[in-house]
Amino acid sequence: MDDRDFYFANLSWPEIEQARAAGPATVLLFPVGSTEPHGPLAPLSTDVLISEGTCLRAARELAHDPDLRALILPSFEYAVTRYAGAFPGAIHIGEEAFEAVVVSVCGSLIADGFRHLALVNNHFEPQHVQALHRCVDRVESEHDVLVGYVDLTRKERAARLTEEFRRAECHAGRYETSLVLADHPELVDEQVMRALPYVPVDMARGIAAGAKDFVELGMDQAYCGSPAEATAAEGEESFAVLTAMLIEALRELIAGVGGRDRPGLYGRV
Repeated sequence: MDDRDFYFANLSWPEIEQARAAGPATVLLFPVGSTEPHGPLAPLSTDVLISEGTCLRAARELAHDPDLRALILPSFEYAVTRYAGAFPGAIHIGEEAFEAVVVSVCGSLIADGFRHLALVNNHFEPQHVQALHRCVDRVESEHDVLVGYVDLTRKERAARLTEEFRRAECHAGRYETSLVLADHPELVDEQVMRALPYVPVDMARGIAAGAKDFVELGMDQAYCGSPAEATAAEGEESFAVLTAMLIEALRELIAGVGGRDRPGLYGRV
């Protein structure tokens, strides 16, 4: 199967009708993330690119699964992103606007006959994560469905990812930059990346202490961690873990036993 066939918007309406009606069960993956600065080295779209990369790998892995198929919805690239506001390029939308769009999109798809949806997010600003949980709650209560959502800020999820991620030092650091290098190396300025010093900022601790933006956190170039150590190989390893967690959740979703994480305490990893 060609990768193009995994994207909902690439299909014709008869193909959508077939995906809706025929087996195996079709889960729609909704990639979300921010448009915001990720240091002087990486694209504003970093979070969305990671969500999209995870969705594509999951769809490929499930392509010949007898019980489950995944289609990838158009991405939503706007988020609650106040912390990056001191730097050019951050596009912030309020919680109410964000929730209205996500809930409306999900509701429209459910009304069209799709009963299995999953949100795939890689932007971890606390208010954004909280808004996502409210979206899931609303969709589930209003439409009597289950919605998948793997919350990577939960301790048990973060424990499966890299040491830098567990230290909450991963905004445009080694973890995120490695993921972008795995899929879109042309979007990373590797000359700048290799020259950047280690910035030991525990974002979770700083946010809990009251910091309101990247500058107050000590991220004067909109990154933390060690981007100079990033590699595409590490990115592929992280993608494998992210994909495994997503597919596990999707299987729970179609089995009707869950598929989502309950809200956790951001960054207590």
